[in-house]
Amino acid sequence: MSQPCNTLERYAFFERMPGLIVLIFVGFLVLIIVGAIFGNAQRQKRIAALEAWSASLGLSFEPRKNRRFEKRFAEFACFKQGNDRYAYNLAHGRYEGRRVYAFDYHYTTTSTSTDSKGRTTTRTHHHHFSAVILEPNIPLKPMLIRPEGFGDRIANFFGRNDIDFESAEFSKRFFVQAEDRRWAYDVLHARTMAFLLDQPPHVIEFEPGRVLILRNRRVMDASQFHTAIHIADQLLDGLPDYVRQQQLESLS
Repeated sequence: MSQPCNTLERYAFFERMPGLIVLIFVGFLVLIIVGAIFGNAQRQKRIAALEAWSASLGLSFEPRKNRRFEKRFAEFACFKQGNDRYAYNLAHGRYEGRRVYAFDYHYTTTSTSTDSKGRTTTRTHHHHFSAVILEPNIPLKPMLIRPEGFGDRIANFFGRNDIDFESAEFSKRFFVQAEDRRWAYDVLHARTMAFLLDQPPHVIEFEPGRVLILRNRRVMDASQFHTAIHIADQLLDGLPDYVRQQQLESLS
């Protein structure tokens, strides 16, 4: 006698299914809309904070996309990755006697996957990071300073050594490459190494006319931008007088 009742209950459940599906769909839609609204509010809040920070340093601020940025700073490889490349939220001007650019950067990459039926799907991935560029008043030589990674230690084991310094702690925590090793030792003297050891880890790249600094390819807030500028400033201010003189003489 219970089988008909069970059958009726199943029919009643399936009759309610369309309504449940609609409710689930509406719930997901509401979550997406709320997430989009919250994300946009956070972006606008960050832009306002960056604009206020820029003004406090006497810098101009341009939130719009700048697609010519990579050509202007073509010496840096990080601006040549992927497609749809542009800088945005750009703060620029003179600060502490040097030309400064603080900005976010965007590029896209694609990945293709194939399912068990041989169908391929291509996805576009959006990448964002922040960086600072300083233009000093003297020419520089190429050099890369970045946090040491596990892969670097493996490479060192097989003889692909980076530059080692008197400070064992600095050599352990930082990977340094330079065409001119003497230049690396001149720039990274004891005081500068001690300073960098006390700072959050950044990637620092010297090119002949500029210094680039970024933080693990992450987007920075205003205080982190300020820290990055401070680190680059201290590196340049810490150059010994004889190094400055040598670099200035190289112009003549």
